[in-house]
Amino acid sequence: MKSLSIALFLAPIIAWMAVPAEAAIRTEIVEYRQDNVLLEGYLAYDDEVKEQRPGVLVVHQWKGLGDYEKRRARELAELGYVAFAADIYGKGVRPQTQEEARTQATLYRSNRKLLRDRANAGLKVLQSHELTTPGKIAAIGYCFGGGTVLELARSGISLAGVVSFHGNLDTPNLEDANNIRGRVLVLHGADDPLVPPEQVQTFAKEMRSANVDWQLVMYGGAVHSFTDSNAGNDPSKGSAYQEEADKRSWAAMKQFFSEIFK
Repeated sequence: MKSLSIALFLAPIIAWMAVPAEAAIRTEIVEYRQDNVLLEGYLAYDDEVKEQRPGVLVVHQWKGLGDYEKRRARELAELGYVAFAADIYGKGVRPQTQEEARTQATLYRSNRKLLRDRANAGLKVLQSHELTTPGKIAAIGYCFGGGTVLELARSGISLAGVVSFHGNLDTPNLEDANNIRGRVLVLHGADDPLVPPEQVQTFAKEMRSANVDWQLVMYGGAVHSFTDSNAGNDPSKGSAYQEEADKRSWAAMKQFFSEIFK
């Protein structure tokens, strides 16, 4: 009976010791510049881990860096990465309406060099962080950001890989794909009216012609913004959240990272 009493007393203590401590995710607002333009990004990483680890750049949707991208950065930090959500538009430039967002996105989509330079400025912040493993960096982006990380890859910047979530796939110069040095994963809504089949076909031809290591995953029934719960649930509007595609695409990204960072 005495030994049983001791065992019962120790059981909850042992159980408590066996539970791993939750990751201590640290976040920081980071100001940086591209030429003379002030930008404001968001950094996230597990403060309990002192060793270097792969880094992931996150590029926002067309309304600029907001809560959605910050959440994704924290989720990446929980997976063990240093994550930096970049700011393409500039500090304080956060479109509030569809029209304002369209104006900002068009400004950069019509000037791909500027778009690439802004993305590269954020990449440099991530590269310079003391916890980022040199040579082990990827970039992911959503909608406008998906197209941005593809442009970053086309610029010839050294990246292990890029992931586009429901992003635009077009580019002014298809030959730029020959500059891509890492792997490419495109996660696409099969019924996305904003990225029509013709654009998808052209992208596939572009990747094949440049002999890129690429993947294209299409989610049936998914339209634009399928990972964003703020997009509503009406696919007839062209943009809508789809839970299954959201979960599957995140899992596909994790598998992709396990390959490029092994």
